Amino acid sequence: MQIPFNFGKVVGTTQFINREIEIDSLSLNLESHINTLLISPRRWGKSSLVAKVADRMQKKDKKIRFCFIDMFSIRDEEEFYEVFATEIIKATSNKWQEWAENGKNLLLKLIPRFQIGIDPTNDFKISFDWKELKQHSSEILDLPEKVSIEKNIHLIICIDEFQNISHFEEPLIVQKKMRSVWQKHQIATYCLYGSKRHMLSEIFENTSMPFYKFGDTMFLKKIEHTHWVKYIIRQFKRTDKKISKALASNIAETMENHPYFVQLFAATIWKFTGKTCEQQTIDRALESLMEQYSLVFQRETDNFTNKQLNFLKALAKDVQQFSSRETLTNYNLGSQGNVKRIKTALEKKEVIDLWGAKIEFMDPLFRLWFVKVFMKGE
Repeated sequence: MQIPFNFGKVVGTTQFINREIEIDSLSLNLESHINTLLISPRRWGKSSLVAKVADRMQKKDKKIRFCFIDMFSIRDEEEFYEVFATEIIKATSNKWQEWAENGKNLLLKLIPRFQIGIDPTNDFKISFDWKELKQHSSEILDLPEKVSIEKNIHLIICIDEFQNISHFEEPLIVQKKMRSVWQKHQIATYCLYGSKRHMLSEIFENTSMPFYKFGDTMFLKKIEHTHWVKYIIRQFKRTDKKISKALASNIAETMENHPYFVQLFAATIWKFTGKTCEQQTIDRALESLMEQYSLVFQRETDNFTNKQLNFLKALAKDVQQFSSRETLTNYNLGSQGNVKRIKTALEKKEVIDLWGAKIEFMDPLFRLWFVKVFMKGE
């Protein structure tokens, strides 16, 4: 019997929870050729949402094709262009024998080199001479529109971890190149997203950045509590196990309705459950998770300054006014300017998340551990 909860990867149909409003909104944008920028904290289900929309749209219209590009390990401009070209050719050709032929026909100013391994489906790669590529990079960037016209399809390019463009040697120049070409496309459409909200916000929301107002910006929210409760009960029932509505609600509330951690917590509880889940089952599972991640969390706290730790203590106690004289004194935070620097540092470390005036721990499990183990009842 398989665990009916999924975390750490794109979820399947049975594990996908609600998001109907977001699905409809994203689908309508992409069908209407409106570029879309997805922003939310990491592990909130952006990749699963895009995969769900892609599956639905491609079943509905055979002329729609999705091309998925993951920039997680891409660290320079040359590699990006090569991956970009490779994935587009693969996504829009039905047989691997056509890939090289299509690549030659569509790239007129460049001489592509093709590498095909034992398993062509996974071992196909296009590479270029870097000097030529630098001169004609716009031909690569224009490929989605050319393919769409050539094959009479609507190609949708989905780029995950898009914020990694910031690691390129000249990130602003590359972004300007992309924007100058992609904004002219009438058929090809782009969906850009990633796992670091503060970096994506800088790219998409800063008025001085090339991708400002490139398309519709969607801010993904947490899945509503009521949907989590129904989902947890349903997944237990699917595997002939029982859990009450109150305990299912407890699971979601404990993990603050965070998609990744609700799934992780529910999976751990499910493993400890015989036929019926009890409160002691949940307590045991939570203790097990905190023990499992204790060393990771301890190493993380070792890298914080004393004032950063003091800030987190205040946050754990639900302090709202961090710049008040009382808070600055009680938690030894220094000046108001220092509080601002602390927030920025902790956000870059992906420890806290800032939504306007609201500040919260990005990882609810770390928050629980921090209060119980590090603060020890302070």
